[in-house]
Amino acid sequence: MTRPRRLGVPRRARVRADGRGRPLTIDGRTVDSVRESWLVEDRWWTDRPLRRRYWEVVTVDGLDLVVFRELESGGWFSQRG
Repeated sequence: MTRPRRLGVPRRARVRADGRGRPLTIDGRTVDSVRESWLVEDRWWTDRPLRRRYWEVVTVDGLDLVVFRELESGGWFSQRG
């Protein structure tokens, strides 16, 4: 029997961003446009609060990507469902 895999596990991403945090490249792909951006702040009442800025972007080669930046650590991640 195969073990079920976890969905939506974040993976590190190489992101180059401008001074406002907007992604310019993601894993070597140039960002053509930003579809939307949103902020998630959760678990603020715990020892492990969650603060992330998400970006949905389209690359010049037409790929739709969602990446987020951990606002506490500064690390960038991609996440698929």
